[in-house]
Order: sequence, then structure tokens, then C-alpha cells
Amino acid sequence: MIPLELALGFGIGLALGLLGGGGSLLTVPALVYLVGQTPQAAVTTSLAIVGANSMVGAMFHSSHGKLDWKVALVFGSAGMLISYLSANISQQIPPELLLVIFALLMVGIGLMLLFRRVKKKDAAYLAKPLWLVFASGAGVGLLTGILGVGGGFLVVPALVMLVGLPVQIAVGTSLIIIAMNSIAGFLGHLTNGSMDWMVTLVFTSTGLVGTFIGMRLSRLMSSSRLQKVFAVFVIALAIFLLVDNFPKLV
Repeated sequence: MIPLELALGFGIGLALGLLGGGGSLLTVPALVYLVGQTPQAAVTTSLAIVGANSMVGAMFHSSHGKLDWKVALVFGSAGMLISYLSANISQQIPPELLLVIFALLMVGIGLMLLFRRVKKKDAAYLAKPLWLVFASGAGVGLLTGILGVGGGFLVVPALVMLVGLPVQIAVGTSLIIIAMNSIAGFLGHLTNGSMDWMVTLVFTSTGLVGTFIGMRLSRLMSSSRLQKVFAVFVIALAIFLLVDNFPKLV
């Protein structure tokens, strides 16, 4: 099982480094279907793994000037507060329903990624009102706390379409926000005691290596092509989750 966990952790970190998000979209299903964790335990473990990997990625982008710290702190602070307060909600939701909700979210995100255009050059952007940044962060934080989604593919579109950041800066800024949200959500879930520390350590150790390699590769590959390929993968995985879990609710 450990070789499988090492490979999965590396792949999740690689996706996070390449695309600036998506770690939780892969981690939760992998922990449930391949490692054998319950959805609730997978949510807690996912938050720890994605939080650590995102922090490494954020530091890399910051060193290259691709991170807006003001937006990150306001957006992330709102997300942390709401994520922590909403963490216990998942304990009140049946496991099958939790996975169905997760899959529907993935479908929406996948379609958005599939049809969203990536600009070759980012124009100058105007600062948005802080209340809008705060409200956007609160919405993402709510989903993070309930579903264990660190928020990469929620944060990046929100930063681009609502806050107005250029895509390249949005990706870097999203990673520090993901880390903040994941830490808050993890602390909220940790009180429930559903945590496998060994699995977390294995996934995180290889995930950090994958994140670093992914960030290097992202500078050599087309962002538009990567985004579309990952969108198709996310939608396919979501369909699998729906087929497997929806009949159990009927």
C-alpha cells in the first residue's frame, strides 16, 4: 500500500504544481477509493496534504513576484474563518451525499476550466473593493470547510473574474489562500479524531517533490492545454463518483 500512496502523493503534488490547484479534487477520491478511508477521514487528511504542498508552491511564486499578498491575506482570512466554522457540517451529511455534492462541484469546475480562455499576456488590473475580496473568500472558505476542497479551482476563477487579478498572479495568490483555508479546515476537522498520520506523512512527503517538479514543468508547457486536459480528467472523475454514489441515495 505504501508504494501506491507514494505514487498518488507525487501525482497530486505534480498536478498542484502544474496547475496551481486541483490537489483536493484528486486527493479525496484517491483516499476514499484507493486507500480505503471514509469520506470524513479523507477530508481531514486531504486538507493537511494540500495545505503543506500549497505552502511550498506559494513560496516559489512569491520569489518570482507572482503573488498579491494584500489580496491573499484578505481573501484568505475570510476563507479561514468560514472554513473553520463550517468544518463540522460534513459530519452531519451522509457519506454518499457528501461524495455526490463533491462530484457535482467537480463537474461545474471542470466545465468552467474547459471553456475558460487563458490570455497570453496579462493586462494591468485595478484593485477591487476589499469587501468584494472578503465576500469571495468567504464563499470559497464555506466549500473548503464542508467538502475538504482546498479551493484551487475555485479560488483562481474567483480571483480572475471577481477580484480582477491576471491569471499568472491569480495562480500564485491562490496557493497561499489554499494553504490558509486548508489549515483552518484541518484544525476544525481534527477535533473529530478522524486522521491517519502515516498516510498524511507519506502523501505529503512525495507530494512536496511532485509540487516542485510540477512548478518547474509549468514554465515549459502551455497553460491552456494543461487546463483543458485537466478539465476533462476532472469531469471524468466526477462522472465516476456520481455513477457510484448517486444510486445509493435513491
